[in-house]
Amino acid sequence: MTEQKLSDTSPVDLRGSAEPAALRGSAGPVAPGPGATAALWPLSPDQARLDPGGLLGQWQRRNAEDTLPHCVDNLHRAGNIGNLRAAAGESDAAFAGMWFADSDVHKTLEAAAWELGTSPGDGALRSFVEDTVALLARAQQADGYLNSYFTVVAPDERWRKPDWSHELYCAGHLFQAAVAAARTGVSPALVAVARRFADLLVERFGPDGVEEVCGHPEIETALAELYRLTGHRPYLDLARRFLDLRGRGLLGHGRFGPAYYQDHVPVREAREVTGHAVRQLYLLAGMVDVGVEAGDHVLLDAAERLWEDAVHRRTYVTGAHGSRHRDEAYGGPYELPADRAYAETCAAIASVHVNWRLLLATGRARYADEMERALYNAVAPAVSSDGRRFFYSNPLQLRTGHASSGEEEAARRLPWYSCACCPPNIARLMASLHGYLATAHDDGLQIHLYASGTVNAEVAGAAVQVDMRTEYPWQGRIELTVTAGTAVPWTLALRVPAWCDAYTVRIDGGPVMAPARDGYIRLTRVWAPGTTVVLDLDMPVRQVTAHPRVDAVRGCVALARGPLVYCLEQADLPPGTVLEDVRLDPAAPAVTAASAASDRGEGPADIPVMINIGGLVTQAGDSLYATGRRRERPGTPLTLTAVPYFLWGNRSEGPMRVWIPVATE
Repeated sequence: MTEQKLSDTSPVDLRGSAEPAALRGSAGPVAPGPGATAALWPLSPDQARLDPGGLLGQWQRRNAEDTLPHCVDNLHRAGNIGNLRAAAGESDAAFAGMWFADSDVHKTLEAAAWELGTSPGDGALRSFVEDTVALLARAQQADGYLNSYFTVVAPDERWRKPDWSHELYCAGHLFQAAVAAARTGVSPALVAVARRFADLLVERFGPDGVEEVCGHPEIETALAELYRLTGHRPYLDLARRFLDLRGRGLLGHGRFGPAYYQDHVPVREAREVTGHAVRQLYLLAGMVDVGVEAGDHVLLDAAERLWEDAVHRRTYVTGAHGSRHRDEAYGGPYELPADRAYAETCAAIASVHVNWRLLLATGRARYADEMERALYNAVAPAVSSDGRRFFYSNPLQLRTGHASSGEEEAARRLPWYSCACCPPNIARLMASLHGYLATAHDDGLQIHLYASGTVNAEVAGAAVQVDMRTEYPWQGRIELTVTAGTAVPWTLALRVPAWCDAYTVRIDGGPVMAPARDGYIRLTRVWAPGTTVVLDLDMPVRQVTAHPRVDAVRGCVALARGPLVYCLEQADLPPGTVLEDVRLDPAAPAVTAASAASDRGEGPADIPVMINIGGLVTQAGDSLYATGRRRERPGTPLTLTAVPYFLWGNRSEGPMRVWIPVATE
């Protein structure tokens, strides 16, 4: 069989492609409208299914069985639901939690809607949705305003502090919950609540209204999606107005300066990502959505330019964003300390959202690659194996004897937080995860994420279906069977990730030459039912090095295999060995080893694929400083065992590191 190398990865600009009539009205988490200048089109929620036996399907099942019920319970326990009851005049309890606590209710509602769209029989979850939607309707004021904090605690401050109030941020999450509820048919009533609020925003902030923006972007992408759902143009126009007003210093200087809010320069002129990482990424999502719907290529070009700055100079090897604890922000170029990484979980989720939108807008594989990296290595680590404990920040190193950030959440996952933005954000992403597998166009079907499951769509005027079977990301073999084809040719496009240098393709057992273009193999033919394609991606262990300007990890390597980044944990070292004294032998071969998998494939003692590589323990003496070059004395050689970073901290608490120092002598 001929092994193929990637050669042609030049970008293919597909913007301006005509929308396929067959997919009009299709609606997943993101759904470009009839006039959108998108390259690819998402599938509807019922057109993709994840097999619970595969890793992504396991994550989605765990989310449904553990994470989502946990979020619902904590909304009651922490007082978020009680706040809305107080806003509805049904309780005199004191307000509980952060002033933007409503947003966690809205995110959980969105997660519940996506989950009920695939598992309609969950009676408890459906009751939560129905009861909460009814409560929101009762808490909504006569003019459409809906925010429990400013209704109960600070009614005189309504709309007066846009820099910190999060009023529009909370409204955005309400709108996204309503979109999910409508697209899955779970609760059309939530759309009425959302539209009453959205109409109030149009009245107040529209063309001749108040010139104001929100300190925490989110409303822009939400309004664009609400426009896509309803076709009501003022929602899109308001989203664009909010983007156009940004960069005029309307939010003031604040504690961290206008760049913290991305309010220091007009978005179309911005050259660097700045400030609070989650806010920057949510703003990018809105830029792409509005750019696609309005045909604003200047806006799209600006979003791609900012993406390049973020990914090429300010993103961790795990795909995480945000290196500073002080303001939860991006650092300067190459400022990526491993032990002080903030790497907020919500920023990783926002990265998935941005990359998905850019993938739909352009068809470029680099966005699918980055979406995959963030999903496996920046989102997944935040959730414990039982689905009920979470990281807020995600350091790439935990030192012996203390948490890397001096904060409890850096050392262990916690069940909930006073600022609980991350758990319900995880829940809504995982509940809609099947929506990110594939896209379609008039000429075919494109597979972006590999997982056991089923994808179907209407292509070339007929229904097609492809079943996937794979152990990915543990193995590189992906078997696809066309179970419903057409009488005319269409193209099956399969992504070859940027980390893969060689692959093979077989159709019905016979090898085929299939060069990748812009990261995709494109196979065009009349697909008879039962035709099988096997894509086998080479998955050697890779030793990844950082740019020399990343001072924090100079002289270190990170181990990776397939899409997964690996790490060392104290749990795998001999007793008495200090993790900081361990060095990797650069000449030692790396080999993979497997352990028996649990039924979820990620139990505390069951890690499907580990990496073993030679190392040694060094002794540097006790003096803090030395004259001249310090020489470390080699100790006993040992075999280092690296585990997937997303599984760290499930077996026991203790030191961990992604970047491993390399022995120099």
